[in-house]
Amino acid sequence: MLETLLLNILFLIFPLLLFVIFFDNRKHFYNIVFLIAFATISMILCMVYPIHLDIGFIFDLRYIPFIIVALYGGFWKVLPLFIVLNVYRFIIGGEGTIQSLLFSSSIFIIVPFLSKIFLRVNTQKRILIGVSAAIFTMGFYLTTLSTFFDVLTQEFWLLAFYSLTTHVVVIILIMLMIEKALDNIKSRENFLHAERLHVMSELTASVSHEIRNPLTVTNGFLQLLKESKNVSVAEKMYIDFSLKELERAEQIVSDFLAFAKPQSENMVYANLEEEFRYVKNILMPYAKMNRVEIECHFTNTLKLKYDKNQMQQCLLNLLKNGIEAMKENGGILTIEVCDFDQNIIITVQDSGIGMTKDEIKNLGKPYYSTKKEGTGLGMLMVYGTICKVKGKIDVESKKGKGTTFTITIPV
Repeated sequence: MLETLLLNILFLIFPLLLFVIFFDNRKHFYNIVFLIAFATISMILCMVYPIHLDIGFIFDLRYIPFIIVALYGGFWKVLPLFIVLNVYRFIIGGEGTIQSLLFSSSIFIIVPFLSKIFLRVNTQKRILIGVSAAIFTMGFYLTTLSTFFDVLTQEFWLLAFYSLTTHVVVIILIMLMIEKALDNIKSRENFLHAERLHVMSELTASVSHEIRNPLTVTNGFLQLLKESKNVSVAEKMYIDFSLKELERAEQIVSDFLAFAKPQSENMVYANLEEEFRYVKNILMPYAKMNRVEIECHFTNTLKLKYDKNQMQQCLLNLLKNGIEAMKENGGILTIEVCDFDQNIIITVQDSGIGMTKDEIKNLGKPYYSTKKEGTGLGMLMVYGTICKVKGKIDVESKKGKGTTFTITIPV
C-alpha cells in the first residue's frame, strides 16, 4: 500500500517538476496546454494504479489534480480533466460508473466557483481553501459510497479515515510546492525589475545633467530665431516643431532624473494624506478638462518614512495615467487609501480603456507605454518609488472596462 501511495504522489508531482524545469520562464499558450495534458495524465495514472487497502477496499487520488486545476484555472482549464476522467471511467466500466459521473459533475460545477476567491488570497488561505475542497470532495464521495452499504461497518470507517487523511496530506504537500514555485517566479521577476531600476539610476545620474545643458542652450537659440523678422512662416513652423521636440526631450530627461535622486533629501514620516491632497488639487483642472471626476476616500492611520517629492511625483504619474485612460468618454477616478494588517493599501480605479494581460506584464519597463506619445518612464518611476518603500503593485484590468491599481506598502 505504501509503495502505491508514493507512486501516486510521484504521478502528482510530475507536472509540477516539468513546469519548474521547462516552463516557468515562458508565457506561451502551449505551456498551459501541456500542463493541463500532464495533469490529465497524472489523474489517469492515479486511476490505473489505485491504492489497495488491507481491509479489501481500494481508492485513488484522481481528484487531487482535478481540484488543483479547478482552483488555479477555473472551469475552462478543468473541463478537459472532467471529460477524460469520465470517458476513462466508462472504459473501465463496472459498478458505480453512473454514480461516478454524477459525483464528478457535482464537483466540476461546485469547486471552480471558488477559483476567483482562491486566486486573490495569500498562500495560507489558498492552502486552507484547497484542504476544504478536498475534505468536501471526499466527504461527498464517502456519503455517496455509504448508500451502497446497509450498515456502515468498521471497514467503511477505516476507508473514510484513510481517504480523508491521505487527500488532505497530499493536497497540502502539492499546494505548498506549487505556491513555492509561484513565489520563486515572483521573486525572480521582482529581482530583475529592481536590477533594471538600479541600472537606470546609475545611468541617469551620469548622463542626464550633461544632456540637459545643450538642450537648454539649443532651446534658447531657437526662441531667438523664432522672433527674428527674417524667418518665413514655413521656417517658423519648423522651429515650432523643433521646440516641441526639445520640450519632450527635456521632459524625458526630467523623468530620468527622478531615478538618480537618492531617497534621503526630503524624507518625512507621515500617513500620505498631505501628498494625496496635493496631487488631487494639482490634477483637478486637468481632470475637469477631460470630463473626469476624482473621488478620494482617505482612512489610513498608519505612517511610514518616505521621500516626499518622489512620492508626490509617483502619485501624480499614477493618477494622471488614470485620467488619460478616460479621455474619450470621461468617467470617475476613484482613490481609496486605508490600512490593513500593518499595511497601507492604496487603490486607484478608473473606468477607462483598460489593458490586456500582456500590457499589464510590461508595465514598469523602460520605454513601454500604452499611449502613442508616452515614454513609459512615468510608470517606471512609479514602480521604482514603491519598490524603495518595499511595497508591491497589483494590477487588474479588462479592455474597455477600466483598470485598478492596488499598492500595498508595509509599515
